[in-house]
Amino acid sequence: MPPPDPGSAPPPALALHDVSKRYGRRWAVARLTYALPPGRSLLLTGHNGSGKTTLLRLIATALSPTAGRVEVLGRDAVADREAVRRDVALLSHASFLYEDLTAHQNLMVLGRLLGVDAAEDVTDGLLNRVGLSRRTDTPVRGFSAGMRKRLAIARLLMKSPALALLDEPFGELDPAGIQDMEGVIAELKAGGTTVVLATHLIEQGLTLCEERLHLQDGRAVVA
Repeated sequence: MPPPDPGSAPPPALALHDVSKRYGRRWAVARLTYALPPGRSLLLTGHNGSGKTTLLRLIATALSPTAGRVEVLGRDAVADREAVRRDVALLSHASFLYEDLTAHQNLMVLGRLLGVDAAEDVTDGLLNRVGLSRRTDTPVRGFSAGMRKRLAIARLLMKSPALALLDEPFGELDPAGIQDMEGVIAELKAGGTTVVLATHLIEQGLTLCEERLHLQDGRAVVA
């Protein structure tokens, strides 16, 4: 797909074109069509099993649609998978952390993989931002679930994505952590990042997002 014309209006940050995903006989996502302008934030709601996580994984290119097309920043999420992955970060239920490395080392490894600045002051600043300044040299294996979530948030911030996909980001966090996460989302938005937030904490989500998409059995319905 050719790059967008610089003189034209920017493409949507996210565009779903009749997107479906099937597991066996079950349709986890069914004929979703939706467009999210760049810089906007989307609250994704629905009961467990409604298709939220599957949709986020389709956008992040971890899955390919059974039918339809997913576009991220004007790029096809299947044909231009690697380019899309450079611009997208997914905070998921799985932390994908290196268990035997410290918090600081985890960020150093990610920085090398991304080709971004992973100097000590940068990693220390990120760990301080997520409340892990006293645990920078602690192996992740000894972290609680909440501490792992905080480190995963620091990893997302290091990537500086154009599109941030947050799957239940408040899970495992104590009240202070939830407040910190709200601040992180606000900072991402202020920096121009498009945010898609899937959460059961509807009240928090409505205060953070301008748009809402409610799923039921993989289909978009009026909330």
